[in-house]
Amino acid sequence: MRTLTDVPTELVELARAQEGLLAARQCDAFGVTSHRRERLVRQGRWHRITHGVVDTSRVPPSQRDGPRRHEHLRRRAAWLGLLAYGPDAIAVGQCALVLLGVEGVRTDVVPEVTLPGARAGRSRDGIQLRQFDDGMTVAPVDGRPVATPDWALAQAVPEMGRLRAVAVMDSARHRRLITTAELAHAHDLARGRRGVARTHSWWVESDGRAESPLETFARLDCVDAGIAPDDLQVEVHDADRFLGRGDLGWRLPGGRWLIAELDGRDIHSTPDALLHDRARQNDLLASGAVDLRRFTGSDVTPPGAPHRGRLVHEIRRTLARERHHSPSNTT
Repeated sequence: MRTLTDVPTELVELARAQEGLLAARQCDAFGVTSHRRERLVRQGRWHRITHGVVDTSRVPPSQRDGPRRHEHLRRRAAWLGLLAYGPDAIAVGQCALVLLGVEGVRTDVVPEVTLPGARAGRSRDGIQLRQFDDGMTVAPVDGRPVATPDWALAQAVPEMGRLRAVAVMDSARHRRLITTAELAHAHDLARGRRGVARTHSWWVESDGRAESPLETFARLDCVDAGIAPDDLQVEVHDADRFLGRGDLGWRLPGGRWLIAELDGRDIHSTPDALLHDRARQNDLLASGAVDLRRFTGSDVTPPGAPHRGRLVHEIRRTLARERHHSPSNTT
C-alpha cells in the first residue's frame, strides 16, 4: 500500500498554501492521477469536496482546532471557490476580503467567485458563482485574481450585517488597503445593489484606528447605548515616557481617562502577551491618570440581545459615578 509520503513534496506544500485543498488539474501536474486520488479518498486520507477539488486533511472542517482555526476556515472557503471554477475564477465579495487579509468576515463565509466578463454558470455544492461587475478591477493575491478592496467592499457590505460590515471597513482602512477617499468610492460602487439602502449610514461609521473587529464591535455597542467613546487608541504619557495606549477612551473630570481594553483570545492569550499587558496595565494605573477596565468579546452586547452587555453597564456606571463626584457637582 502506498503512503502519504508518496505524494510529491511540492504538492504537499501547494496544498498547505491553499488551506489543504487541491484541484484535480494541480494533482495531475504532479503525477497524482485520478486513479491515485480515488485510492487516497477510499483510504480516508483525502476527501472529495466538489467536482475537481479534494481536501488533503483527515480532519473534517467542523472538528479542526488551533490558534488560526477561524482564519483557516475563512481562507479555505475562499480557496474552495477559486479551485472549483478553474484558473480564470476571480474571488469576489467577502472571499476577496479574506484573501486580501481583511478581518471581520464570519467564519462560515460562503465561497463565492465570478468568471471573467461575468460569464454565466451554475453554482454548486454551496459555492456561489456570482454574475456581476463586468469591468471590476482585480489584483493578484497568491497568484490568483481577486477583486480589489473597493470592489470587494462594494460587493460584500450590502450582504452583511452592520457590525461586521463596519468591522471589515475598519480593518481595510487600518491595514492601509483602502483610503478614506477609496472607501467613499466603494460606497458609490455599491449604490443600486440589492440590500444597499440599509447600509448608507454604516459607511460613515467606519474608523481606521480600530485594530481588531472586537474593538469595532465594542465601539458600536457603546455608540448604540449613547456612550460613544471620546477617542480611540488613547495615548497616555507621564513626564518622561510613553506608558501605553488604550483601545477606547472617555474623558473624566480632572484630565483623567476611563480606558476600555478589549482582549481578543488570539492576540492576548500567549504568555508573552499576558506579561506585556500586565506590565503596561501596571504602568497606566500607577500614573494616576487612568481608570482602566478590561473586557472580552463575551462582554459586548450580541446582535439582537434584549439587554446590554457588561461592557456598556460597566462604562455607563463608571462615567455616572465619576461625573457625580466631580468638583463641579459637589457643594
